Amino acid sequence: MPKGRYIFTSESVSEGHPDKVADRISDSIVDVFLKADPHARVALETLCTTQRIVLAGEVRGPASITKDHLIEAARAAVKDIGYEQDGFHWKTAEVEYHVHAQSADIAVGVDAAGNKDEGAGDQGIMFGFAVNETPELMPAAIQYSHQILKSLADARHSKDVKFLGPDAKSQVSLQYENGKPVRATSVVVSTQHTPDVDQETIRNLVRKHVLNVLPKGWMCPEEDFYVNPTGRFVIGGPDGDTGLTGRKIIVDTYGGAAPHGGGAFSGKDPTKVDRSAAYAARYLAKNVVAAGLADKCMIQLSYAIGVSKPLSVYVDTQNTGNVDEDKLSKVLQELMNLSPRGIREHLKLNRPIYARTSSYGHFGREPDGAGGFSWERLDLVGDLESAFGV
Repeated sequence: MPKGRYIFTSESVSEGHPDKVADRISDSIVDVFLKADPHARVALETLCTTQRIVLAGEVRGPASITKDHLIEAARAAVKDIGYEQDGFHWKTAEVEYHVHAQSADIAVGVDAAGNKDEGAGDQGIMFGFAVNETPELMPAAIQYSHQILKSLADARHSKDVKFLGPDAKSQVSLQYENGKPVRATSVVVSTQHTPDVDQETIRNLVRKHVLNVLPKGWMCPEEDFYVNPTGRFVIGGPDGDTGLTGRKIIVDTYGGAAPHGGGAFSGKDPTKVDRSAAYAARYLAKNVVAAGLADKCMIQLSYAIGVSKPLSVYVDTQNTGNVDEDKLSKVLQELMNLSPRGIREHLKLNRPIYARTSSYGHFGREPDGAGGFSWERLDLVGDLESAFGV
């Protein structure tokens, strides 16, 4: 294709996808601990399969939080998603519990002591990204993929549509002209359903939701609109495929439009920079683009376990910026303390705000009154405009 003209594709999965069920359970347990103690430590993984949920990991928190509390939280998460099926039911699924105390070696490296500030919970690299393709400053393909599934889920939860199941996937391919998305070339949606509904009914329903999400005139040709391509999707969720925490990291971030550091988010308290520093990098990148300093901004942060200061802060505006990137990096570090403690305090992350992040993306969401998605705020725009005389 000519330069600046290409097709880019991203996918999303619903809250009922097996991996997302696992993410939701893990994040619900993070919330249980942070509600009881804002400084609790959690690194918890979940496995889901036919009529079985397995919890495993390490925690440090109040003794009042018992095994029964965490099993109850897991069941409540599954119930809220909507699983009441023979192969996976919130009330009757067996829950295995393999959770133990946090490693003392990790605690020594991370905890503040004497003149030592709190260190990063692990080494690693984290990326944040923003682009002016959508009002949310997200890559368009992943944002529309999320919104299609969220729209279908809202219809299912409202009981307006009774034949949809919790499990679903979407995929949107967009045509780019001169580096900007202009239309969809194909849309794929697979959604779990009851056995009594015909595929044409499902197709007509899905089409309505896709049309409501995509910009006017962007709908793909009918022959490139695929709904349940296999022809049947009755068995789904953990009964159809095993789910694991942290297996949908590209869905969680930018749909492949930007790098990912490799570490998953769900099931981790905010001392883990895999989560908190990725949120901080998105926050900074979004404010840079919102301030008009660039059309795109990618930020990489790196950390070492037990060390509070980031080892590097790299800013790349991908040839769309109108300011010096070295100066931009320095200004961003002046505006925000990028130590693990500084990030958590600036974004107020030590709160039970994580279950809501487990599906439909950690980014491109509206900040809420309870402190959720604080990393989507645009409160640095004025400072950035002043620093660069915009």
